[in-house]
Amino acid sequence: MPDAEWAAVRPLLPVPAWFWGKGGSPEGHCHRQLLDVIRHLVTGGILWRAMSADFP
Repeated sequence: MPDAEWAAVRPLLPVPAWFWGKGGSPEGHCHRQLLDVIRHLVTGGILWRAMSADFP
């Protein structure tokens, strides 16, 4: 995801509760990486063999 697109999308994502001290635990993966994986699956279908090794 290009930086300009990420700058537009990031404010739309919810802030996790742990960030405000309301419990829970921090996420294990970066939101940007998760969105990249979702976009990859949507464009290429769910072909797990085609997934890049660096996706979480």
